[in-house]
Amino acid sequence: MMHFTTVLVAYFIDYFFGELEKVKFFKHPVIFMGDYIKWFEKSFYKDSIVRGVTLTLSLLSIVFIITYFLSLFDNILIQGFLCSFAISSKMLYDSVKEVVHSTDPKHAISMLVSRDTKDMSESDINKAAVETYAENLSDGVIAPMFYILLFGIIGAFVYKAINTLDSMVGYKNERYENFGKFSAKLDDVVNYIPSRITAVLIALFFNSFNALKNFYSYGKLHDSPNAGHPISAMALALKVKLGGPTSYFGKVKEKAYFGEGREDILKEDILNALNFKSKFDSLLLLMAIIFFLLV
Repeated sequence: MMHFTTVLVAYFIDYFFGELEKVKFFKHPVIFMGDYIKWFEKSFYKDSIVRGVTLTLSLLSIVFIITYFLSLFDNILIQGFLCSFAISSKMLYDSVKEVVHSTDPKHAISMLVSRDTKDMSESDINKAAVETYAENLSDGVIAPMFYILLFGIIGAFVYKAINTLDSMVGYKNERYENFGKFSAKLDDVVNYIPSRITAVLIALFFNSFNALKNFYSYGKLHDSPNAGHPISAMALALKVKLGGPTSYFGKVKEKAYFGEGREDILKEDILNALNFKSKFDSLLLLMAIIFFLLV
């Protein structure tokens, strides 16, 4: 029961304050994780799965120990405040919305994606924004909330550590194929359920039976076992096609298409996708009201 309250407190702290990224004297916990990963890689890198396992287990052990002691502060506000750093709903929303309103949308989208942006058309930019929002709804919002609900602050930051590892060393290239393999596989495991919950929520919030029925059949075409499901649900809900040929580091990757309908993605599609947040906010507010009326 405490973890349910912690989720609500954490989410609404993020709603009002975001990740405190503008506070100059504050260093986000994920930055500390990233610093440790960089230090370990610089000091102990080897093209070895075992070395990558060592990196992962050492970071998770450190995070577990720290968060275990923090979990002993048996106060809802303290726990909610700390867990809010694991949730990125406001920052994700604001960053994607910036693509719509920016005078330089190519620069705005380049801050969010790893794909090549130099020769992007307006539709390509809009498509990348919608895909990024849908995929990161799972990684940045639903997954951390899921693990807070199950395990409190320990679950929140162990998940964020796994997610950070994957974003830094989980690439299928010459340097990280072995070193980052364990991190990437572990990230696939912990995102398996949240990605599908995210897809279902998208379908329900947009009142799209087609999305609910078909997100899996499109989502499984993605290279990732998880990322394709919320992307496909969003595409089906908006009645557009996402995915398709995409340029990364100077090479075009022939990605599958996700969804049915228009291939020309508009700014209005980004704004429609962003409506997920207001619907999710309303759901959680309703749940909070009912919960506090009953206790």
